[in-house]
Amino acid sequence: MDKPNLKKQDPELYNILEKEEFKQQNKLSMIASENFTSKAVREAVGSVFMNKYSEGYPGKRYYEGNYNIDELENLAISRTKELFELPEDWEVNVQPLSGSPANLAVYIGLLKPGDKIMGMYLPDGGHLSHGWSYSPKSEEAEFVPNAMFYQGGSRKVNVTSKFFEAVQYKTNPETQMFDYEEIEKIALEQKPKLIITGGTAYPREIDYKRMKAIAEKVDAYYLADVAHEAGLIAGKANKSPVGIADVVTFTTHKTLRCNRGAMILARTDLMKKINRAIFPGLQGGPHNHSIAGITVGLKEALSPEFQEYAAQIVKNAQKLAESLMEFNFQMVTGGTDKHLLLINLSNKPILGKKFARALDYAGIITNYNTMPGETRPPADPSALRIGTPWITTRGMKETEMVQIANWMNSVMEEVGKWADLDFDIFEENVKKSELISNIAKDVEKLCTEFPLDI
Repeated sequence: MDKPNLKKQDPELYNILEKEEFKQQNKLSMIASENFTSKAVREAVGSVFMNKYSEGYPGKRYYEGNYNIDELENLAISRTKELFELPEDWEVNVQPLSGSPANLAVYIGLLKPGDKIMGMYLPDGGHLSHGWSYSPKSEEAEFVPNAMFYQGGSRKVNVTSKFFEAVQYKTNPETQMFDYEEIEKIALEQKPKLIITGGTAYPREIDYKRMKAIAEKVDAYYLADVAHEAGLIAGKANKSPVGIADVVTFTTHKTLRCNRGAMILARTDLMKKINRAIFPGLQGGPHNHSIAGITVGLKEALSPEFQEYAAQIVKNAQKLAESLMEFNFQMVTGGTDKHLLLINLSNKPILGKKFARALDYAGIITNYNTMPGETRPPADPSALRIGTPWITTRGMKETEMVQIANWMNSVMEEVGKWADLDFDIFEENVKKSELISNIAKDVEKLCTEFPLDI
């Protein structure tokens, strides 16, 4: 996209932006929580909607001149209802700035400070906003012996653990998947006011009906956070919790392929409370330019082509998993139902942090990650997380997944000989590797065959 005004007015920033555009165009972005929006979405985000302040909701604003903003927000709401097939007694809030504020609004709207919430254990694939806290090693006595249950610790990392009592369920140590019987036992014992599912690194679909039944047994609300799966749900590639859970939250920039933002879907009676938590509880005026971009993205998601896209995301992830397993890469849970893979690298010479850095030099951008049963710190964990939304947006399919798996294996074989080196020295060796440099050139060549509309 031509940017003559920016180039002239702020050449320093322009140069940084040019470098980022070059990177996105010429490397494979495979972080599971990222995607690439259309030019139309970006035009809407960069529009004059960013200039208007609009505290309140459609028809109930505290500033004059919001008739066009009302029309915009109502259009976003109607498209969301159509896309996610909302029941008549459900409503939508499109104003949350991101996923964590959306979740916090649900807690504030439906709970009292100090109430107990129950979500997925963060190292097993959960999310910070589901009440994460931990104990330093000096306080290991705070850990509950039950392998399926974590009570949290003295270090309240996320604001949700500071205002609410948080307990967390773990995945089954053998299957690395949800153990619904154990989750039910924990819920019956702990009696939380809110049960949460969803996370950042769980590759399998969730049984929403079973989780709702568990919540009903303890008279708890059930929140399905589908930040990662929202586009797969919209595209009919994954099952939907809408109409099952009491509340559904999600971000808009992952599989849904919009710009950054978030939404809350809930029964009308609950949404009245949640709306007040968003405004005036947590936010002032919404970011109308973000809502505009999301509205464009929703229209794209309503097309038949988007369903094909969502299905291809899953096909690509499953083919990539299959291809990597041929090189003895171990998939957490044995595979995936979604857009992401979590790779247990404990059988390889290089673990997550070093492998992610080496892959970046080879033109493949991923992220290191914790995994179920993790024994290492989150800054240097055992696993690698990769995703297929962005490369599927580029038009890549199963053939390219096989090639990517081959490149990843070649990088692992190359850097394995430097496994014992300190990170900085390791990185210097990676920089000098002719093999990795050649892979980066091959990746760039592949990217030119599947260009992004920048």
